[in-house]
Amino acid sequence: MKLSILSILLALVGFGACETYTDRYDDINVDEILQNRRLLTPYIKCILDQGRCTPEGKELKVHIQDAMQSACAKCTPMQRQKARQVVKHIRKNEETYWNQMINKYDPDGKYKSVYEPFLESDD
Repeated sequence: MKLSILSILLALVGFGACETYTDRYDDINVDEILQNRRLLTPYIKCILDQGRCTPEGKELKVHIQDAMQSACAKCTPMQRQKARQVVKHIRKNEETYWNQMINKYDPDGKYKSVYEPFLESDD
């Protein structure tokens, strides 16, 4: 279960510092995870420094800001699609958490012009 939750968030930001993030988690069923708030919430709290983190959660926090600032430039096509799905779900169903994420990772709105078009596109 923890791996499933992590994978959805990894789709958002990926792993590693190579040309593209690892595609290790591209086949995860994102819909199943998004439908279970009990599984999703601890990872959101981890990246917001509001809860305990698994080692994977700690790694995840390292890459979120990069993904936001680069419009997921290091993401595979599948990760880009899943990242949009995850963020759209969080914005619609977890608005408080979304606002906290923005306040933490882009407090001045400096990168909004980068990640908003990415979130709205279909590439």
